[in-house]
This record gives sequence, structure tokens and C-alpha cells, in this order.
Amino acid sequence: MASLVGIDFSAKILASLAKLFEDEYSKEDGLSLRNLTLLLCYLCIFDVISSDLVYDLLSVLSKRLTELDVSTVLTILQCCGMKLRGDDPSAMKDFVLSIQNSVNQLKLKAHPAGQDNGQAEMHSKRMEFMLETICDIKNNKKRPKEDPAHHTRIKKWLQKLKAEDVLLRGLTWNKLLDPDKKGQWWLSGDVSSTVGNIEEVAAVISKEVVEAQKLVQLAAAQRMNTDIRRAIFCIIMSAEDYVDAFEKLLRLDLSGKQDREIIRVIVDCCLQEKMFNKYYAVLASKLCSHDKNHKFSLQYCIWDHFKELDNMELNRSMNLAKLVAEMLANFTLSLATLKVVKNLAVEVIPKRTIHFRMLFETLLQKDDAVVWNVFTRIAGLPELEILRDGLVLFIKQHVIAKDTGKDLASKFKIAKKALDNTAGVLM
Repeated sequence: MASLVGIDFSAKILASLAKLFEDEYSKEDGLSLRNLTLLLCYLCIFDVISSDLVYDLLSVLSKRLTELDVSTVLTILQCCGMKLRGDDPSAMKDFVLSIQNSVNQLKLKAHPAGQDNGQAEMHSKRMEFMLETICDIKNNKKRPKEDPAHHTRIKKWLQKLKAEDVLLRGLTWNKLLDPDKKGQWWLSGDVSSTVGNIEEVAAVISKEVVEAQKLVQLAAAQRMNTDIRRAIFCIIMSAEDYVDAFEKLLRLDLSGKQDREIIRVIVDCCLQEKMFNKYYAVLASKLCSHDKNHKFSLQYCIWDHFKELDNMELNRSMNLAKLVAEMLANFTLSLATLKVVKNLAVEVIPKRTIHFRMLFETLLQKDDAVVWNVFTRIAGLPELEILRDGLVLFIKQHVIAKDTGKDLASKFKIAKKALDNTAGVLM
């Protein structure tokens, strides 16, 4: 219905569902509450609503943790816990910490008045089971009940309806229940047609138009000389975050070799910044993990920039070095990418030396496990022996010798051991 009628339909259904949920909760009707919870979970599973709303409900429940709350949390986790974890692992981590704190606070309290020992023990057992379930989800252990195979047919049907176009985002549990109906855009008449409101809307539209014009002008200044490059540039620069940019870039639906421009524009934008911005590294990594073609595009793009190092401005060179270091640290690229750099061990050109020194300084400042794993990736490969020797010599001469209190020597020892780690054992 939402695909046919519009996104307002989904929002109204959700608002009704939230109100019913709270009504049944106040009546302590466990069966009705479970059914409503399952309905909400399946809306999430079938991507009618985003996981953010379910996380918001879990947050509300975790603050109270009554017996009814524990049962509801269990229902959610057993039904769509693994999907929630997959959608947003950091939010799951925050939820786990929140509920652990709530449980610890409850344990510190004495048995509540009016609750006999039998009830308290039953509540305690249910809470322990809930914590076990949370632990399984946190450790990525799939629960037996959670088998999405039987959902495949429904999901395919929803894909044909283009249900992803009406996916609800940005809703919170409190907004759905707001008695003042503030911000409930799905209600007819919610936006008043007063002169003041019209002027306010007009001002917002004018502001957005001005911002769009500025972006287009900036794109021209950055030599985004084709429609595709300008579109990519505007998406990257106007996105709320890397996820927003990633989703919008995918919607461009570029054909053939056009998608190569995405990575090239990202790298160009990164190099133009006055200071290195990790946003570009995270976005590039996300794209590469989604499609290996982006990974190849990134590698060739970096190789092209390596050829320009002799004449590259210092700021661009430093940004490129840090970008490559981040790509190595998150395992999007391998150190084998540097095999195209000839005579790295005996590098004498100042600009190139400064560039690769910054690259390895940035890399060696990462955690021990990251350093170990990055260098282990090229260990034991006969064809990379010259590269390994060159890296060791360059780092020793130009990084460790120039170390100014960054304590990189210990990380260098880890790197050298990792290069001899022919077994390929990772930390």
C-alpha cells in the first residue's frame, strides 16, 4: 500500500502501531504486546522501516526493564536481532552497554516491595536468558529460530514493488507517540497554511537553491567537467554522512565504465582538502566493500597519482599519503599496491621521500594488531620479496631515523616480524 499510496501510509500505520503498543503495555497484556512487537519486527525484516526505530524502542525498554519489558526485548532479539546487528553494529553495541548497566543497577537493589521471591526468581531467570541471547547476537552466533530462508519469497515480491523507495527513516518512538503531534509530517493538516509558514518554507527553499548553486560552482572550480562528475561531486559534498553519500551514489545507477568516476572524484575531493578528512576514506572503503570494481578503480587511481608525486603540491601529497594509509589500515588495499613504486629503498627525490614517510608514519601509528595484519598480508609471497626489502630499508632510513618522539621503533619491530610471518597468522 505504501508503494501505491505513498510513504505517509506507512508512517500512519506505524503511529497507530506505537499507540496500540503503549495501550496494551499499560494493560499488561503480554500476548497482545508480543503480537504487536512481532509485527514491528517483521516490518523491519522486510525493510518497511529502518532498524533505527527498533533500536529506539529497545532503548526505551532497556531503561525500565520490567518483566514485560524483558519479554518484549527477548521477542525483538529472537525475531530480528541478527538483522539489527547487521544493519548497525555500533548501535547494537550501545544497546548492549545500556542494558548491561540497567541490569547491574537492578541487581544492586533489593527485591521490590510486593514482589515475592518466586516472582523475583522468575524475573531473574528471564533476564538471564535475555542476556544470553544478547551475548549470542553480540558474538554473531545465529539463533536457531532466526532462519530468513522462508522470507525470501516475500522479499522478492517487495523488491518488485520497489519497497525500498518507501523505507521510513528518521522516525523515533517518542515522535510517533507525541501527544502534541509535533513533527508528525504524515498527518494531514500538520503543516498550517498561514502566511508566516509559507514565508518560512519559501525561505528554506531559497536557501537550498542557493546552496545547490554554490555546489555547482564549486564543482566547476574543482574541474568536475562532466555531468557525471558534477553529480558525484554534489552528492559527496552535500551528504549528511558517508552512509547517505553511499546510498545516493548507488542510486546514480551508472553504466559501464562510468562508475570509475566515483572513486576518482572521491580521491580528488580528498586531495583538495586543506586538512585530511577521514570521511573520504570511510566512503571509499564502503564502496570498495560493496563492489570490487571500485577497489580496482581505487588502486589504479592511486597509481596515477603516484606518477605525479614529483610535481604534486605538498598538501595534496600529504592527503594522498594519509588516504592510502587509511586504505591499508582498513584492509581495503594491500601493501602490494606499492609494488609500482620503483627504487623505494633508494628514494632520493625529496617530494617522494616526504610522501612515503608520511604514509608509513601514519600507518605505524595504528594499533599493534593493525600494523601486524597489514604487513602480514605481503609476507611469504616470493614475488613481493623486493618490495618487502625495500619497505624495511625505507622505513628504517626515512621514518625511524627521523622519528621525533612518536615511538615508531616498537611498531617497526612488529612490522618486520610480520613480514617474516610466512604462516600468515593474523592478530
